[in-house]
Amino acid sequence: MEYLPIFYKLDSRRVLLVGGGKIALRKARFMLRAGARLRVVGTEVSAQMKKLLAHAEHEIYERPYREEDLQDVAIVVAATDDAELNKQVSTAAKQRNLPVNVVDQPELCNFIFPSIVDRSPLLVAVSSSGKSPVLARLLRARLETFIPSAYGTLTEFLGAFRQQVKTGISSFTQRMRFWEEVVNGPIAELVLSGKGEQAKSLLEDKLKNHNQNPSVSGEVYLVGAGPGDPDLLTFRALRLMQQADVVLYDRLVSEQILNMTRQDAEKIHVGKQRQLHTMPQQDISALLVRLAQEGKRVLRLKGGDPFIFGRGGEEIEMLAEARIPFQVVPGITAASGCSCYAGIPLTHRDYAQSVVFVTGHMKNDKCDLDWEHLVQENQTLVVYMGLIGLPLLCNELIQHGRDKNTPVALIQQGTTPEQKVLTGTLESLPGIVEAADVKAPTLIIVGDVVSLHNKLAWREAKTV
Repeated sequence: MEYLPIFYKLDSRRVLLVGGGKIALRKARFMLRAGARLRVVGTEVSAQMKKLLAHAEHEIYERPYREEDLQDVAIVVAATDDAELNKQVSTAAKQRNLPVNVVDQPELCNFIFPSIVDRSPLLVAVSSSGKSPVLARLLRARLETFIPSAYGTLTEFLGAFRQQVKTGISSFTQRMRFWEEVVNGPIAELVLSGKGEQAKSLLEDKLKNHNQNPSVSGEVYLVGAGPGDPDLLTFRALRLMQQADVVLYDRLVSEQILNMTRQDAEKIHVGKQRQLHTMPQQDISALLVRLAQEGKRVLRLKGGDPFIFGRGGEEIEMLAEARIPFQVVPGITAASGCSCYAGIPLTHRDYAQSVVFVTGHMKNDKCDLDWEHLVQENQTLVVYMGLIGLPLLCNELIQHGRDKNTPVALIQQGTTPEQKVLTGTLESLPGIVEAADVKAPTLIIVGDVVSLHNKLAWREAKTV
């Protein structure tokens, strides 16, 4: 993040606004909504600005800016069309450690104004870190349609009970569960429909009954995070990611995706890679059981799909034996995601009528696969975890009858901005990969469909 997203309480504090034209007027209106007392300085101050700030608590000085104007102010905003003056104001403010914003000059700012959805006291802010205000406004406009105006009333209602609930439910986890049930249930619906008294009565009853019979049941969410691109997550995956109290995640789950989980959730890395297991599989399964038995909602977040070389079946088998409730959310597996992003269809009427997924993971320098089955004509072979064993893989396929000129592709970090696609044949690809210094995660595709890559590649990528 380039900026720390915070909400600043002005509470009648003085704000210096340099400029008196249309842009300054827009900023003035915005800050007045937050309770600012404005000090406006400009060689020309519009009649609209003067009318807006007619109240005695505001100050207007129709003259050039002076450095002493910075005295006793909380923040500074420069909104003039004079670049040199804006720079002067920014420099002076920063020397005094004052927050300063210069309109349309992010390089001079140490804070920026986001686009907001105002459902006071509920505020939703969107920022592009000053890179594209138009994009931020577009996203804000879309959010406006998803957030009803009555959410402000709901926020006030919930805030009125916050201390009462905190006193009545000492456990943080149980308190979070209580509020989520309120927000997602009939109490919130009553508030949104204008039936505040009924909502109040129902919430008080719920709190009373909660104290008598607190819920301690936990649950596990086994969620596929997809091959890398956060946009490929499902809606259901996102919803459960935001509900979990604890997150157990693999090495292949990107930081971008991990940041989409609940910010206050405990995060535990249990990833595995070749010859380095952060936590043995049996211990991961046991940890899922233990955390759920403590009443926590546990997110098991896996790269790709949890049921395709993800050992998800082993984990939920132990959960089922312990009678722990669980849900499974499929993810876009690497074979599907990476092949699509590389422009390589896994099946095609003219090239391949079947597809086989295998793992190329080596044990004792051997790759024990059903080679006779893997060399069939008109079949696409997709190999997971095959980077280390690529030379052996290609040699075995040739030895068992696959043409040495069969097209092969290796996709590195598929679906991400760092995606790289290397193509060759069973004979040539090992040398190409060795020269390119490729690193995991990778996916290997063997078959005539690879010949379509150059024609169908729709996404800009590094291709060799």
